[in-house]
Amino acid sequence: MDKTTRYMQRAFELAELARGRCSPNPFVGAVIVKNDTIIGEGFTQPYGSDHAEVQAIKHCTESCRDAEMYITLEPCSHYGKTPPCAKAIIESGIKSVYIGITDPNPLVKGKGIQMLKDAGITVETGFLEDVITRQLEYYLTYITRQKPFVILKSAISLDGRIAAQDGSSRWISGTESRQKTHELRQEVDAIITGIGTVLKDNPLLNVRLDNPYKQPIRVVLDAKLSIEPSSNIAQSAHQQKTLVFSSSKYTSSEKVKPLEQSGIEVVILNENEPFLNLSQVLTELYNRKISVVMVEAGTQINTSFILSRLVDKFVIFIAPKLLGGTQLAWEDIDIDNIKDALNLTNMEIMPSGTDLMLTAYPDYHR
Repeated sequence: MDKTTRYMQRAFELAELARGRCSPNPFVGAVIVKNDTIIGEGFTQPYGSDHAEVQAIKHCTESCRDAEMYITLEPCSHYGKTPPCAKAIIESGIKSVYIGITDPNPLVKGKGIQMLKDAGITVETGFLEDVITRQLEYYLTYITRQKPFVILKSAISLDGRIAAQDGSSRWISGTESRQKTHELRQEVDAIITGIGTVLKDNPLLNVRLDNPYKQPIRVVLDAKLSIEPSSNIAQSAHQQKTLVFSSSKYTSSEKVKPLEQSGIEVVILNENEPFLNLSQVLTELYNRKISVVMVEAGTQINTSFILSRLVDKFVIFIAPKLLGGTQLAWEDIDIDNIKDALNLTNMEIMPSGTDLMLTAYPDYHR
């Protein structure tokens, strides 16, 4: 492994330490090297705090003058919650900067690189591009497609059921898979579920780990505003931010008021149907700076997200059980012929206790 790859790999590892902790900012890693020795490291801090580059400079064990910096993503060049990182790099005296991938954000896009070059700093780009692009998939989707990255997570039996015929579903997956689900919840900005799941399971949809670093926003799709103020979600809404999306046709102040008193924010969409437009829901979440969501729902919501081509990634826990019956993870997704099948790419399968954990990406272009 050459020197540049070695230090960029270290920056990649540092970026992982910020995963889920700095949204909507991208999680970035930075390494400062002098005389072939690392003298400073950093990763993106929570939103509104230092970016990776500034952290690395602050943690240098000696002067940064004439040092090299390795960063997974192009440094910002604009004033936002913090000053431009490119400016901090210039002022530190760093002489060379190696960048994994450029930032597609119109506020940055090439401007950070140009700012460094204008200051006489040597800049090279294009290192570990594939792995960094995958690492930053949430951010890149949020910026380039102006929508949150959507993970559809489900726990299913080997024959594709999410519950037994009587509706019982606890627990299809094992202890390790449930642990990983809580880790995923902690990583995303929001969890989306449907009113059917709320009425049937009365879930909390929170992170139940030791010392979680955050709780995701809960989003309930409830066109007719059927959620009860006595539900677990409503009863805990003052502790965990909760949005309930409803249709203007079915919503009244009499329904809204008790929910708002419980701490729920009711978001009313201009809809006349007993179901919600998922693209409008995601646009509303995007406008709230929510960059990644996880769908944990039942058959109808899962099917709607797939049919709408809004799923960016599947995370499926497959348990070694056969359940039979009709409680499917999704139903008719408008595919009549095998040649029209929705193909999944970049699939990974790994053990999860007694289960299997499958991750894959839908290919909508075939």
